[in-house]
Amino acid sequence: MTNMIGKLAVGFIVVSALFAGAFLWYTAESAFYTPVAFQTGTEIRLVPLTSDLPEPILVAGVTGIDAASSPIKFRACFTTPMSLATLTETYRAYDTAEPLIAPSSFACFDAKAIGQALETGQALAFLSEPNIIWGVDRVVAVTADGQGYAWHQINACGREVFDGNPVPEDCPPKPADLSAPEGTN
Repeated sequence: MTNMIGKLAVGFIVVSALFAGAFLWYTAESAFYTPVAFQTGTEIRLVPLTSDLPEPILVAGVTGIDAASSPIKFRACFTTPMSLATLTETYRAYDTAEPLIAPSSFACFDAKAIGQALETGQALAFLSEPNIIWGVDRVVAVTADGQGYAWHQINACGREVFDGNPVPEDCPPKPADLSAPEGTN
């Protein structure tokens, strides 16, 4: 009898762990993400060298996901006919680009491959929308063959404040109701 109770207890623990694992996987990969509805003609914007106002670039096949649970969950993929030379001569580079991992269901966005392309110079990163949400920039990377990727990334101002430090002097004022994005502490 004691042996049977032990087997039932172990079985209950294993089944509970499987359900908990499946629930955690679902919440990380699918639960909060929704497709992004882009406005035609302004899907992807970059900040030009001559202005602080982002302007649309030529793109096709734009798909994206986002989640209301965190401002850094946005990811997008697209193509552009614009060359890296034209982009570099026209738009601001983003030197600290670090693509963030996307859920496996959004297969077009491979953060490791994008990061490697940025490191080797096969892709270049540009500032898309500074402080799209305070402390978070939208970053765009484009490869030599016109594949493009966009994501949200915590900027230098956000990094300082979300780490519990005061707002640096060269940063815009922080909104009173701002909290650190999920996964930053």
